[in-house]
Amino acid sequence: MAAAARRLRAQWLQQSLRRAPTTRFQSTFSHLEKEMKERKIQPIFDDLTPQSSYRLDTTLADFLPATNPPAVLPPTTSPSVLPIPHHLIYFEPTKPQSAMLADGTNPDQSPGDPFVRRMWAGGRVLYNQANPLTLDSRRAVCAEFIRSVTLKGNAGEEKLFVGIERRVARATDDEMQRLGPAQTDPQEKETLEHRVRQRLWRDSDSDYGPCSILETRNIVFLRARSKEESAAEAKKAPGKILKPQHTPDWSHTITPDAKLLFRFSALTFNAHAIHLDPEYCREVEGHRNLLFHGPLSYVFMVTVLQQELRKQGNEVVKSVEYRNLAPLYCHESVTFCGTKTGEHKWDIWTETPQGGIAVKGTVVTEPASLDHSSSTLGS
Repeated sequence: MAAAARRLRAQWLQQSLRRAPTTRFQSTFSHLEKEMKERKIQPIFDDLTPQSSYRLDTTLADFLPATNPPAVLPPTTSPSVLPIPHHLIYFEPTKPQSAMLADGTNPDQSPGDPFVRRMWAGGRVLYNQANPLTLDSRRAVCAEFIRSVTLKGNAGEEKLFVGIERRVARATDDEMQRLGPAQTDPQEKETLEHRVRQRLWRDSDSDYGPCSILETRNIVFLRARSKEESAAEAKKAPGKILKPQHTPDWSHTITPDAKLLFRFSALTFNAHAIHLDPEYCREVEGHRNLLFHGPLSYVFMVTVLQQELRKQGNEVVKSVEYRNLAPLYCHESVTFCGTKTGEHKWDIWTETPQGGIAVKGTVVTEPASLDHSSSTLGS
């Protein structure tokens, strides 16, 4: 086990030491932007059973205020609505290990060299409360598209921002019928994937079409660091602290440990080494410890918000937009805060141990027309 880990770390380090030319490459970027936007990414089918949602509830229970974990796995005969924000633990690509990148991430979203380091920069999620998904064991599908590719920064220090749009809907009977032969017939598989993309795609990133959830993930890709650069970065003191604009109406502090990070990585089928290997974090990425997942911050912020919403009335989350501004680390305190800023409007944020903003988000809510209880947690 230890020898295998050392071999993998050596592979990551070898990749990180490849230094790209420090000239700006506009012509190359134009080609890359076109190629990435035209990628035909394989749609992801998933059976919406309550199992994964139940496990996430159980994982979070010890880290949430006044919460009892669910006693047993909920039934599918009287299915609950897929909790917000539990869609994050469904519809993750299932690839053989040999198809993943050296750092454990998904190549479908990667621009490739020289942008070999990946960070979650934020995103937006729209929930179609008129057409919710339910945990009834039926199959659903997520079609993934690259909506935007943007190059920023000075020559040699460029960052590539990739906007990944994920559109989630129920699978149709036709898609279900085609799934069997599509698994063995390449032509049938290609036809099925084309039909799914064609059915779910919309020119507007806020047009649901048949979808229940629209999610944009903003991922930033950075150039490699040398081992020496990473070591120096890992020892740096915290930079400028961005303080919150509001006094929170509520706050909740946790201290994440490696078990929490591992279990969330497992639930999201995420093998990114920044959440699993401390030496990789220090020697390749320049972080002092394991990183707290960007989407896990989202899960906590929105879950704690929903606990507050249940205390105050009958509102549900309609949309969330958020940015990750600073890293959060294993074994260091993380505080989730929020306040109401207007009718159906809320600010939510996550603070570092120093009281600076690590994640900043805005939420729009709407009156609940049905029982959209988000989870057993905090109910």
